[in-house]
Amino acid sequence: MNIKTPKLTVVGAGPGDIDLITLKAIKAIESADVILYDALINEALLKYASKKAELIFVGKRKGCYSFQQDQINELIVSRANSHGHVVRLKGGDPFIFGRGAEEIDYAKQFGLETYVVPGITSAIAVPAYQGIPLTKRGASESFWVITGTTKAHKLSNDVVLAAKSTATVVILMGMSKLNEIVKVFSTENKKDTAVAIIQNGTTQNEKFGVGTISTISKVVEEKQLSSPAIIVIGDVVKERVVLNSIYKDFAIA
Repeated sequence: MNIKTPKLTVVGAGPGDIDLITLKAIKAIESADVILYDALINEALLKYASKKAELIFVGKRKGCYSFQQDQINELIVSRANSHGHVVRLKGGDPFIFGRGAEEIDYAKQFGLETYVVPGITSAIAVPAYQGIPLTKRGASESFWVITGTTKAHKLSNDVVLAAKSTATVVILMGMSKLNEIVKVFSTENKKDTAVAIIQNGTTQNEKFGVGTISTISKVVEEKQLSSPAIIVIGDVVKERVVLNSIYKDFAIA
């Protein structure tokens, strides 16, 4: 009788483009007995899974939950004990606003072997695909990456602190708080600071809008931008480089 070791591998699937996933992540997917995957992953990655693997969608989008976090935690443990290797497939990097560490902490309590495969975070990759360098000499010496909405569903106070700095500010999950973000930066006399908003970044459904703190709300309305999107605030937005099509030139068949 083949008894499999119960284990969990938390895997970062990258920002959306199927090619922006690591070889180690693909190997984990191939070896999985069960894959629990989120809404923001590119489902084309599931083609790497074994035909015998159980695929379970546990994601959420715009506040609509398929599973609560407690249920996901319990599912990880129960499937690991009954099937063996559970891969928790998450968008971006699982340790950046992805609850990957929470799930590992929970699984460890039940004796599961635990592993993590880092992913390319959307906070860096999505601006890069639009030619925006988060740091550039003469424009920005550092950058903040902040969640726009806290567990209490309020704007993070770190946005207030970041607005006082000269750093590039990258805000994830912040579209519902855009008006508040604009007010914070306006209070710091930064109405003319450049802003970019990128929806569905690194995918073929990507949408892009650029403006300033004083105009970005109008840009969002005109271009009908919505979640999932990343907000980039700072002089680096004006430092965009011109890129050729990444999809045509480098896509892997």
